Amino acid sequence: MQTVVFDRWFKQRFKQWINRRLPAQRSIFLTRKNVFIFPSKSGFAFLLVITLLWLIATNYENNLIFAFTFLLTSLFVVSILHTFSNLAGLTITTLGSTPAFVGEDAEFRLMIERRGQRWHENLLFSWPTVAPQIVSLTEQSQQKIKLYLKASHRGLFKPSRILIATYYPLGLLRAWTWLDLDTVCLVYPKPIKPGPIPAAQGTGEEGSYSNSPGSEDFYGLKTYQTGDSPKHVAWKQYARGRGLHTKEYRSSIDRRLWLDWDYFGGMNRESRLSCLCYWVLAAARTQESYGLRLPNLEIAPDKGFAHRDRLLKALALFESESVER
Repeated sequence: MQTVVFDRWFKQRFKQWINRRLPAQRSIFLTRKNVFIFPSKSGFAFLLVITLLWLIATNYENNLIFAFTFLLTSLFVVSILHTFSNLAGLTITTLGSTPAFVGEDAEFRLMIERRGQRWHENLLFSWPTVAPQIVSLTEQSQQKIKLYLKASHRGLFKPSRILIATYYPLGLLRAWTWLDLDTVCLVYPKPIKPGPIPAAQGTGEEGSYSNSPGSEDFYGLKTYQTGDSPKHVAWKQYARGRGLHTKEYRSSIDRRLWLDWDYFGGMNRESRLSCLCYWVLAAARTQESYGLRLPNLEIAPDKGFAHRDRLLKALALFESESVER
């Protein structure tokens, strides 16, 4: 129990410290203030060998072993400078992200630029749970890369700090930094096929008419036929000698395609959003106009990629206040 509490306390303190030391920025220039360096496992083994050689040289007063020990020590010191310089001097800039669906890999785009002519080789970019991507700046002075991280929640998804590290040139030291690139990715609900869109919501033009009972919109006059209601007889026209006609009433039916929240009564919120997401994608593949109805939100029918993305965004952000990390 005490170990768990201490581990939680340490992670919280480390997070506070790293947030002060490396605040979120969309573009970061790496310097000695934000790059850390420490011996790697191979480096510690190398230091152990140096120590053993020094003890042997001291015990046997062997000048040749002393010389070899000093050579290895100087190699380690020079490696510190080269490893640090391989990471320092780079500018990392976020270029945005590409929306994804829950369960898919969200795409984040970065620009890596160097200053001067110095080459930067074997740079590792990754998140803790993702295999690193290796990048080198040799002939080119800048390079765009794409990194992927699985989106597990709907809404605005903010990835954790990205790890940038290098072991170049000898692998004896590890230079690294943890960067918060201040970027988010829009994550749509996972599409779930609920069945066909109800036929009652047709895909004709708005303003079609129907002679449904109880219609109250005057449409025109028609010649009187036996059985027509006397209440609908146009007596004024008859009094003017224009013959016996009956008033005709029709009601307007909205034949546009509506994707409605209320179609999925009994489902929870996320299931409803997933079903609506599937319908939006299905409707976008047709040439018909379609709209979306959510609680306290209605988006009028339209068509095109921009309209599709607007509806998907509305589904992604519906009642979503927190940013997942």
